[in-house]
Amino acid sequence: MESPLTVLPPIEDRLALDRATVSLRCLPFRRAFFEELKNHAISSEELCRRQDWANLVFAPFGPERAEAHFNWLIRLGVLRREVDGQGLTERVRVTPLGRQVLERWPGEIPRAGLRERIQENFRRHRPRF
Repeated sequence: MESPLTVLPPIEDRLALDRATVSLRCLPFRRAFFEELKNHAISSEELCRRQDWANLVFAPFGPERAEAHFNWLIRLGVLRREVDGQGLTERVRVTPLGRQVLERWPGEIPRAGLRERIQENFRRHRPRF
């Protein structure tokens, strides 16, 4: 019988997990934000209107910026749009990949350093650069 330690996920899965891990460290969302998304979906408008936003994000931003962050996390596979009876909604939820990334940290998501944030910014906004 093969040991569970010797079975590795496909390289594509590990690369996606590593890429998502770096991105989460570079974005302004706290762990509490992702924990909340495990329980129920939230839209960018709802996030920005909340009184407890400081518990969910490191710095305030508007709905457009939140939506841009959501779209990036959707492209990475960390978030997905919630579906209702009429199709996709503005609200997002955490995916299984997002849950795997969060399992890497027992507490708050560690913040990335300046170098990592610059590299991530280029990867996100200038992917061919």
